Amino acid sequence: MTTKAPTFTQPLQSVVALEGSAATFEAHISGFPVPEVNWYRDGQVLSAATLPGVQISFSDGRAKLVIPTVTEANSGRYTVQATNGSGQATSTAELLVTAGTAPPNFSQRLQSMTARQGSQVRLDVRVTGIPTPVVKFYRDGVEIKSSPDFKILQEGDLYSLIIAEAYPEDSGTYSVNATNSVGRATSTAELLIQGEEEAVPAKKTKTIVSTAQISQTRQARIEKKTEAHFDARSLTSVEMVIEGATAQQLPHKAPPRMPPRPTSKSPTPTTAAKAQMARQQSPSPVRQSPSPVRHVRAPTPSPVR
Repeated sequence: MTTKAPTFTQPLQSVVALEGSAATFEAHISGFPVPEVNWYRDGQVLSAATLPGVQISFSDGRAKLVIPTVTEANSGRYTVQATNGSGQATSTAELLVTAGTAPPNFSQRLQSMTARQGSQVRLDVRVTGIPTPVVKFYRDGVEIKSSPDFKILQEGDLYSLIIAEAYPEDSGTYSVNATNSVGRATSTAELLIQGEEEAVPAKKTKTIVSTAQISQTRQARIEKKTEAHFDARSLTSVEMVIEGATAQQLPHKAPPRMPPRPTSKSPTPTTAAKAQMARQQSPSPVRQSPSPVRHVRAPTPSPVR
């Protein structure tokens, strides 16, 4: 098996602890061969000799430091260092010992978001509380453990879930629970990962047309409209002529017959000559006296006696 330098799959998280309570630091480390682990406070090596009562362990990739009863003097920066033949890695966090208490409170809550398949997704929250809340991430009610694919990070009061490469099956309802000895708080949001078939269509490219091309295009459109206008008027006129012709050809009106022209070449007699010939051929007209009209006198009414 090839060697691998140490890496932190889950780094240390800062702790706020009540005076007299326990404080725990934990980190997850990978590497081959198995790294050697050392702890420091403000740059000084920690051991049972330098910090009475401290408990230090490293097993199955989990490095843990527990202070059973903290005092204000235990406050400071704690560092865990992992080393093997291929390299070295460190992680650092803060310990704050206080006399007061405060329930968990989200100063920055989860935000719903949509991301593309294959992209990196980061979900952040900021949460405070005394003692320091235990913060856990969930997807659809199932707790998410820190791993190379789903990294859980803490920087002060900022807690982050990083999905190295998101896929549609990572979509769902994500929540963060923060709990300490005096309370609990939850923040929830939706994450939607779009597959390749749901990709947003590419933007249409714009074509730049010169002023001369625009003028030519407009002129062509005007000519086409003019031709179409005259074609329409011509077609209407033709239809009107055809309809008029059809209306005149009624079945009961035959075209007038023209009288045949005379075949004789003699001159046609005038109207006066025709009248003279008619008087010569016909006998003298006999005067007929009008029929006598009989006048009948109405009877005279007899006087009334």
